Amino acid sequence: MCGILAVFGCADNSQAKRTRIIELSRRLRHRGPDWSGLHCFEDCYLAHQRLAIIDPTSGDQPLYNEDKTVVVTVNGEIYNHKELKEKLKGHQFRTGSDCEVIAHLYEEYGEEFVDMLDGMFSFVLLDTRTKTFIAARDAIGITPLYMGWGLDGSIWFASEMKALSDDCERFISFPPGHIYSSKQGELRRWYNPPWYTEIVPSGQYEPLVLRKAFEKAVTKRLMTDVPFGVLLSGGLDSSLVAAVASRHLADSDAYRQWGSQLHTFCVGLKGSPDLVAASEVADYLGTRHHEFHFTVQEGIDALEEVIYHIETFDVTTIRASTPMFLMSRKIKSLGVKMVLSGEGSDEIFGGYLYFHKAPNKKEFHEETCRKLKALHLYDCLRANKSTSAWGVEARVPFLDKEFINIAMSIDPDLKMVRRDLGRKEKWVLRNAFDDENEPYLPKHILYRQKEQFSDGVGYSWIDGLKEHAEKQVTDAMLTNASFVYPENPPTTKEAYLYRTIFEKFFPKNAARTTVPGGPSVACSTAKAVEWDAAWSKNMDPSGRAALGVHVAAYDEKLNAKTANAPIDSPQEIQVTIEKATAVV
Repeated sequence: MCGILAVFGCADNSQAKRTRIIELSRRLRHRGPDWSGLHCFEDCYLAHQRLAIIDPTSGDQPLYNEDKTVVVTVNGEIYNHKELKEKLKGHQFRTGSDCEVIAHLYEEYGEEFVDMLDGMFSFVLLDTRTKTFIAARDAIGITPLYMGWGLDGSIWFASEMKALSDDCERFISFPPGHIYSSKQGELRRWYNPPWYTEIVPSGQYEPLVLRKAFEKAVTKRLMTDVPFGVLLSGGLDSSLVAAVASRHLADSDAYRQWGSQLHTFCVGLKGSPDLVAASEVADYLGTRHHEFHFTVQEGIDALEEVIYHIETFDVTTIRASTPMFLMSRKIKSLGVKMVLSGEGSDEIFGGYLYFHKAPNKKEFHEETCRKLKALHLYDCLRANKSTSAWGVEARVPFLDKEFINIAMSIDPDLKMVRRDLGRKEKWVLRNAFDDENEPYLPKHILYRQKEQFSDGVGYSWIDGLKEHAEKQVTDAMLTNASFVYPENPPTTKEAYLYRTIFEKFFPKNAARTTVPGGPSVACSTAKAVEWDAAWSKNMDPSGRAALGVHVAAYDEKLNAKTANAPIDSPQEIQVTIEKATAVV
């Protein structure tokens, strides 16, 4: 991941303004510690903080066309850049950067080229010939981008809110799958897949087609000129990423540079479910596994830094971001700059445990669509900003455009949990990789119950956070929360604590509006809470709030008050895993 900052139409284009842009760009240096670049043209500025993954020696940004009349600053990776270069035979490329194709595609096709890009990206492009510019964000919002407006009439774009919040009167999270054109003066959606309409599909389920699409999504993300690995929690999604990467590593360019043994990484409290499962998967695949431990207190101590980096006060995002943030620091210390991760599968296949209660396939499918559309505010934000805080790039093969189109075209009736047919959550994905002749994973891992990352690192992590918040936030503070924070008010002491930290770093009203709100159970949208009346009494984003579904669900009578629960013993964890992996 890199950090980009672009400003257009500044009333002041003096040396002082240039210095200010450089200062603000430095707030993104954690994202790109390898190089800093700045291009100035009249009252336009394009700045870049580079994390060098492809062509580390010559791919510094901003990037240009042949005569430098088109300037682009990019955060992301373009996986089909070689194929695109074949379509640009008459163009001369200055670098080996995968992102340089953007400048030349614009020359060739104008503003209508964005859908040709296969990758994760946010970019801003300036055409100095017409003094016009465009900005665009990838289909799902894997890479972050914010857009803001200054009182002087300037328009701003930045990878993180902290680079523009002080200088903009208003700012928003740039919507995924959209492009902004200064010619038209408005945002428009360039990504228009069939699933976006939320019309229930009736496509056939072809396990081998789904499997091959995912294998292609993983292998294209092995494009790297630096050391890399896989984040392995031991759950279905990350285990499949590791299994496919391990199986195809020898056929990739990365193999010739970095060898045949895949590195995998896991984090958790000692004895946590994820550590047990990840170790088993790593042994099965023969990876070089790195297991990192943290304590509840270490996580609590990191909360302020985590919230500063991830720029949200959403409870479940902070719970999951903290261990990922701590792990990323360890990963970077090993010299690794890129990791593959398993985000996106639960949204596509209805993997969260609350999907067990979906009343019919129409509501099931509509909920997966809602989850995908909002992913940039939750898991994409977490995965990107938690890792980039330490200069590590996370790639997410489940969010490959082609794979999403195939998976979202399947009749959702086949995705629904059917105990009578032996189908549990994400059955279509599990079944696609259930190969008796050449198994990808051990059977009980392939059928392990969904465990949200913030739960899997150790149940006492969330319980410890609640206990900490109980000590920091008084009953009176929570009672008056709606007066202190009238917009999206916190409803729990944990949420109140996170809100106070967030407001310290980002006090403007515009910052608050970038964070989603509303009731949720086990990561559901507000609409899905209506599926079970009991959930309204047990509102918590933890997977254990899915009463009657999760094998370690909260006791409804205790109303989730388990703050003093001890860390599970290895024996208890093994029992939990055995229960969870039994085919329903």
